[in-house]
Amino acid sequence: MAPTSNILRAARPLFRQGAAGPSPFFNSQAQQMFRNQFRQQGKRWQSTASGEQQQSASWFKKAWESEVGIKTVHFWAPVMKWALVLAGISDLARPAEKLSFAQNFSLMCTGLIWTRWCFVITPKNMLLAAVNFFLALVGIAQITRITMHNMSKKDGDEAVVEAKAKA
Repeated sequence: MAPTSNILRAARPLFRQGAAGPSPFFNSQAQQMFRNQFRQQGKRWQSTASGEQQQSASWFKKAWESEVGIKTVHFWAPVMKWALVLAGISDLARPAEKLSFAQNFSLMCTGLIWTRWCFVITPKNMLLAAVNFFLALVGIAQITRITMHNMSKKDGDEAVVEAKAKA
């Protein structure tokens, strides 16, 4: 098989202007009309959105070059940690007897400890603080559900014991 450079070298004349003869689509008059359509008296055509594009480019540049920007672990770790928060929120639909107290307690403690730590470290990472805060909230909500379920279960057991004692 021939190297790629030889194939491209052989194809170069096909890509040169006029190699295949004059184009029926673009004669000199059509080319001039095309140029005049997009140029106005020698000035290039410019949209009104160029200022907005320039501002968005500067926003992206700031986000890219920031200490906690898009190209750092300080950005991607919190983004991936949102999966834990979403999993905890989806567990709100599960029955309380199927939830693990130890797991939800560890999520709550992790969220509380790391939320505090995000304000102490340098650079301050607000995205990480936010995800840990919500992780703590989800853990607190689940622990509350588990505790309330266990308390109602104990009350029900006591009522059964009292009913058996009376009978």
